[in-house]
Amino acid sequence: MKKRRLIFSILNVVLLISLPILLALKSADVPPKVKWEQLFNGKDLKDWTVKIRKHQLNDNFGNTFRIVDHKIQVNYDHYEKFDEQFGHLFYKRPFSYYLIGVEYRFTGNQIKDGPAWAFRNSGVMIHGQDPKTMGLDQDFPVSIEVQLLGGNGKDKRPTANVCTPGTQYVLDNSVVKSHCLDSKSATFHGDQWVRVEALVLGDSLVVHYVNGDEVLRYQRPQLDPVGGAEEGALLKSGTISLQSESHPVEFRKVEIINLEKYAHDPQKLAAVIQQLTAEKRIPKQ
Repeated sequence: MKKRRLIFSILNVVLLISLPILLALKSADVPPKVKWEQLFNGKDLKDWTVKIRKHQLNDNFGNTFRIVDHKIQVNYDHYEKFDEQFGHLFYKRPFSYYLIGVEYRFTGNQIKDGPAWAFRNSGVMIHGQDPKTMGLDQDFPVSIEVQLLGGNGKDKRPTANVCTPGTQYVLDNSVVKSHCLDSKSATFHGDQWVRVEALVLGDSLVVHYVNGDEVLRYQRPQLDPVGGAEEGALLKSGTISLQSESHPVEFRKVEIINLEKYAHDPQKLAAVIQQLTAEKRIPKQ
């Protein structure tokens, strides 16, 4: 416990505050340039598992998740009605320390009986449960949601918010129990491509970025508490999944940089993160 607290303390000092320390690192201490791993191969969904509410595992009801023009497309053109059949597409293995990036856009019209709150709404679920453990009628995996929202053409509607199905987190030294919290991102109207990234450092820190700008950060992702406790069990790792929530959406990139090998070397971890966040990745339209 003391060692974990020490590592977390060093991360806060080195990663969040002291850029001068990073700049003072010897070149020999800086790890080599890291590379993105493509979770979506642009061809098929062989590395992914489908779980849609009211359907068995890997029943891709209505061909909800499909590949069209080398993109993951979420569509409802084979549905008679949505009927709260929320779905998730899970990558085959869990992660703990990483930077994930997705490029997405909303298209077309929401299915008629989709809930009003799900208009131009999707998400990337992180630190999620194993889809094999989800109930037949379960709507969302227990997870932290990096919520993806599109604009309605007139109102402010940020993206890369955080929502908490079965979870909570700490912000400004206080436990946040409300379901969703807005980021400080811009609003993206129309069908434009948007890039959202999430830096996830085990059970210590999560940071959201939109088109290269930090828009939200919070600490200690955790399960909902039990027995009247204030805090729940910390989430150190989990699945990654993409949502289907009744509005068509496309993902043309789903990529990750696995930082696990730096998890116990705070100084190298900070150097790698500094290297990654120094580049502002903006999607082409």
